[in-house]
Formats: sequence, structure tokens, C-alpha cells
Amino acid sequence: MFPLLSRCLYTSLLAGLWLSQPSLAGQLSNGQTFFNAPPMLLDYASTYTVVSANAAKYYFTFSLPPTAVEPLAKVVFQQQPNPDQIQFQADQTIAFLGTQNNRGTPLTVQSATWDANSSQVTVILDPPVPPGSTFSIRLQPVQNPDIPSTYQFRVFAYPSGSQSQAMDLGVARFQFYRFYD
Repeated sequence: MFPLLSRCLYTSLLAGLWLSQPSLAGQLSNGQTFFNAPPMLLDYASTYTVVSANAAKYYFTFSLPPTAVEPLAKVVFQQQPNPDQIQFQADQTIAFLGTQNNRGTPLTVQSATWDANSSQVTVILDPPVPPGSTFSIRLQPVQNPDIPSTYQFRVFAYPSGSQSQAMDLGVARFQFYRFYD
């Protein structure tokens, strides 16, 4: 029993040492860039959860760890098959350091585009967000969907570089309700 415990502790120690070693990787020999320490989707929220609300804003908060090496240059929000497609006013997109309730320095949104055919919002930040940052992106829909349900967005982050590799950050879920008088 003790040899097994010792072997588990030894393996855990080696894994911990391997994971804690700083990696200077972030670009492959072919020029493709990647995150060696992935960003995280920390939070997401809508200012209104009532269907058809036309003043809603959707906030997404991210953390890019200091060990990421590569800065974050682009975020893509891909609507999943939802009961109703949410249209966006891409020109109203903003980004800033901090969170929805604790805004810091504004970030420059080089471009924000809404593609109705692919149900996708693409946000390019220039300059890119440096490692060690917590930041938020605010998207503005034309209005909340008309059909009450759960709406999902798959979120992808891209490091800087012309040949960047996407990192899937998971799915953000918004629940919209119909309230009756």
C-alpha cells in the first residue's frame, strides 16, 4: 500500500514540476501563434433578461494569465443554434480592462463585425490585450430575442499574429424570460 502511495506522490510531484515550468513557446516554426496558457471566460451577463428588450447589453469578462506569453488580439462570439437569432449592432461594441462593475482603462476596438449568415460577432483589439490582464467586451444586440429560452454563444480567443490558432473558451449561456402583467 505504501509503495503505491509513494509512487502516486512522486508522479504528482513530477507533474507539478512540469506544469510549473515557464514555457517560452507561443509560436511554432511555421509562424502559427498559440496560447500556451489559455485565457479564461470568467463571467458573462445581460443587463436585461426580458425578451424583446431593446436596451440590453451583453458583457463578457476574460482573464489572460501572465504566463500566456502571446497577447490576445481577437475574440469571436459564435451563436449556437438558438430558437431566435440575436442581431447585433457591432459598431456599439466596446472593450475595457476590468469587469462590468469595475471598469478600467478603455481598450481600442480596431473592428467589430456582425455576420448574420454565420451568426457570429468578431472583435479585433489593437493593440492586443497583454498577458496578465482581466478585461471585458460589451456587445449590444438590436434587441433581446423574442422567444423566451436559453441562448448560447461559443466563445473563441485568438492570440496576436497573422496565423493565430483559436482557443475555445467554452459556451456562454443567457436565459431570457417573458414576464406577464
